[in-house]
Amino acid sequence: MHLIKLDAIDSTNDYLKSLMSLQFLDNFTVVIANNQTKGKGQMGSTWSSEPGKNLTRSILIKNVLLDIHQIYNLNVAVALGIITALERYNIPKLSIKWPNDIMAETKKIGGILIENSIKNGGEIFSVVGIGINVNQLDFSELPKATSLNSILQRDFDIEEVLSKILPAIQLNVARLLNNESAFLWESYHHKLFKKGIPMPFETVSKKPFMGIIQGVTSDGKLKLLLENDTVSTFEIKEIQMLY
Repeated sequence: MHLIKLDAIDSTNDYLKSLMSLQFLDNFTVVIANNQTKGKGQMGSTWSSEPGKNLTRSILIKNVLLDIHQIYNLNVAVALGIITALERYNIPKLSIKWPNDIMAETKKIGGILIENSIKNGGEIFSVVGIGINVNQLDFSELPKATSLNSILQRDFDIEEVLSKILPAIQLNVARLLNNESAFLWESYHHKLFKKGIPMPFETVSKKPFMGIIQGVTSDGKLKLLLENDTVSTFEIKEIQMLY
């Protein structure tokens, strides 16, 4: 593992992608920033993080995905790796809220953004951005967020948290390479936030509806049992869970 530490950067994902275009980088090269000024979230949103308080890093993962249709396998492997690492701190009721939020009970403790690029030979390079709220305590503008410190009432060494998360992700990547994706998907569905519970949703046009989460398809769509007893799948941009 090659670790690149930065004091401040707009986006660790953008920095790693730029560096990747200029030089050869080892698999599992990690960029970590003390202050990320324009962190990315899903669908163009921003990831707001108090400087020096949280874990903001990006990882280059390559030589894993062989097919564009396997891309969501990496989301599953990364999310489960983070859950496994955080469970060592006895964080209660950890789960994965589709598509890429890490939850502690009903509050967001972290998030994932994976950006994939396909090279000329068909090889898929993935830049995995991870944000974990570690020591931040002020969430007055983010009422649905929390942190390790808020939950356990103590300070954490951010690099120690990183040292637990990275090996857990590497182990799950090895499982993908060993054709153990079925095991990972079973574990992922076991940790899926609000699975099997009636929940309110809304469409992009703000139309509300109820649904029961059945699972996630292999290509990353949410599978819902609707009020008319039919099962439909939805892409990330089509719906939002209200909770």
